[in-house]
Amino acid sequence: MSAFKYDKDADGIVTVTMDMPGPVNAMNPLYRDTMAETVARLEKEEGLKGVVITSAKTTFFAGGDLNELLAVKAGDEAQFQALIDAMKGSLRRIEKLPVAVVAAINGAALGGGFEITLACNRRIVVDSPAAVVGLPEVGLGLLPGAGGIVRLVNMLGLEKALLLLLEGTRLQPADALKAGLVDEIVGQVEDLLPTAKAWIKAQIAAGASAYEQPWDRKGHRIPGGTMAMPDVAGKVSAAAAILAKKTRGLLPAPERILAVAAEATMLDFESALRVETRGLTYLAMTPQAKNIISTMFFQMNEVNGGASRPKDIGKSKLSKVGILGAGMMGQGIAYASAIAGIEVVLRDVTLEAAQKGKAYSEKLLAAAVAKGLMTEEKKAAVLALIKPTDDTADLQGAELIVEAVFENVDLKAMVTKQTEQFLAEGGVFGSNTSTLPISLLAKAAKHPENFIGIHFFSPVDKMPLVEIIRGERTGDAALAKAFDYARQIGKTAIVVNDSLGFFTSRTIGTFLDESCRLLLEGLSPVALENLARQIGMPAGPLTVFDEVSLELMRKVNETHKAMGVFGSTYDASASDALGNTMIKEHGRPGRQYGGGFYEYPAQGEKFLWPRLFDLFYKPDVKLQDADVKDRILFRQVIEAIKCLQEGVLHSVADGNVGSILGIGAPIWTGGFIQFVNTYGVQRFVDRSRELEIVYGPRFAPPELAIAKARAGESFR
Repeated sequence: MSAFKYDKDADGIVTVTMDMPGPVNAMNPLYRDTMAETVARLEKEEGLKGVVITSAKTTFFAGGDLNELLAVKAGDEAQFQALIDAMKGSLRRIEKLPVAVVAAINGAALGGGFEITLACNRRIVVDSPAAVVGLPEVGLGLLPGAGGIVRLVNMLGLEKALLLLLEGTRLQPADALKAGLVDEIVGQVEDLLPTAKAWIKAQIAAGASAYEQPWDRKGHRIPGGTMAMPDVAGKVSAAAAILAKKTRGLLPAPERILAVAAEATMLDFESALRVETRGLTYLAMTPQAKNIISTMFFQMNEVNGGASRPKDIGKSKLSKVGILGAGMMGQGIAYASAIAGIEVVLRDVTLEAAQKGKAYSEKLLAAAVAKGLMTEEKKAAVLALIKPTDDTADLQGAELIVEAVFENVDLKAMVTKQTEQFLAEGGVFGSNTSTLPISLLAKAAKHPENFIGIHFFSPVDKMPLVEIIRGERTGDAALAKAFDYARQIGKTAIVVNDSLGFFTSRTIGTFLDESCRLLLEGLSPVALENLARQIGMPAGPLTVFDEVSLELMRKVNETHKAMGVFGSTYDASASDALGNTMIKEHGRPGRQYGGGFYEYPAQGEKFLWPRLFDLFYKPDVKLQDADVKDRILFRQVIEAIKCLQEGVLHSVADGNVGSILGIGAPIWTGGFIQFVNTYGVQRFVDRSRELEIVYGPRFAPPELAIAKARAGESFR
């Protein structure tokens, strides 16, 4: 019982305070045993008048033990189901207690933690932004398996429950109260227990003799009806179609959640719980869940925790940042910095250009105000932090200067020489380059030890990743400060070593180049776009080209050719050839120039440029869909492994997190390197060799993958 504190007061009310070893409470073996013992004690407690369940941690309960979930493998199904049944059994016994049970939620109650509260008669939460509640399991490739689906459907009805379950919505107290997930909000943590006990006493005083949950009462009906009703069945069918379009059949969790929730409306409560258990058991065995949990939980925590940050450098917090260039990237970096409370000097060659860059922030902030997400006062305060200017002297005292000018070595060298002098003592100069070697750019700096790459992604206000590139002479202090800045503005930062294209641009470059090869071989443009989306890429390659602009790609390639490094790291010959054809022969550089692979009519949706079919499509060319999809995916996976093999990547975690957040790797893969673990390392090597034989040496398996397969190891 040491993991839970058990305290009975003079009024006969027992307070169970969860206080498990470690920083959080979690559904592990200790929890299961302790909860079972606690319930057994409550059932035998003489003079019991009520129960309050709360937590001694800053969070109420963190949820399931994901290490335990990752360890589950084929053949463990019966044992796994038994563990789930044990957890559910304890919660059902709580519901059957002959007294009122109240959850006093002092912090975040997510997943399994919120499922504990759903077994209580009343949920009271403290009014704190940290006290979020919800069932976000879908985001990890799982479903709520401790009764969350069944209870939510019985409590709210199928339609409202699905809105929360399929999105994994996390709600703060006011929104949770409005949604019906909690019953009451108190102002301070200290108010939780007195309020909970007062409610219990009020029920006793009112003469309440039974405290059954709504679903255990005779005559209970699910709000909104069951699947036996045509309108409900119709909504479920529509939801299934929407899910299929959204997930493309690659993510089994949303589909299984929908199925369990719908079935729960047709079954008695106990049977519905068993269906839910089988659903979680199925999902826990899937490679998709294992991939997502590995990367988006464990490796994400590793990256955000600073695993690639120098350990012996104290953390820093910036107060003034200078940004050179107020174009698309510069204005986004200015917004991200100002919204985090940092003073920003936004410098461009003309004051008008700098002011236009600031207007971008004003537009975003105005939209937030219109949606009720921000006050006018907050908007004004953020805008006041951004100073547009054409005077380099205004940069004086900046702890960090980020240049966001065009990808040209000479131009970047010029602005470095002009502005580095204005840095504060120990200040860092960062280049927002996507491809140019940092060690080369640092030659223009007087203090190359304080020069670093800080690669943002567009649009900066939406993209969560920053790729920090360490040059040959970049010092630990500069790396630590750049990492801390990225975290300060709410970004996830991966750290890579210097290389042409680094990790993200180099890897996505293979996606674009392989797609160009497929188009030049005669594959239908429609098939190319669709097959890329079918493996889970967020957009087809022709769409990506148009959005990034073929002209930008052409200029980058021309810069690399002038440097004598074109093709030295990865082969971009096909994308270069196709880009030049589209631009020079047909005047179609991309969307911002009026059109590229697509036409963009003033009215109506975009459509593929009809001449693409005349220029490239060869009906007699037959490419197997499976080969096309593997070529698109494997080309990127191979390049990611090469980056790890060559030391460009610091870690597997940086590669996986970076590929999902920065490149758009399909979430089901868990990132391009993690994909190999569940696909099978030897199987991956064998399939790569098959592709190599048919399509060329770019598909040759990397030596690191071969070595891992030979040793029977995975990528960790």
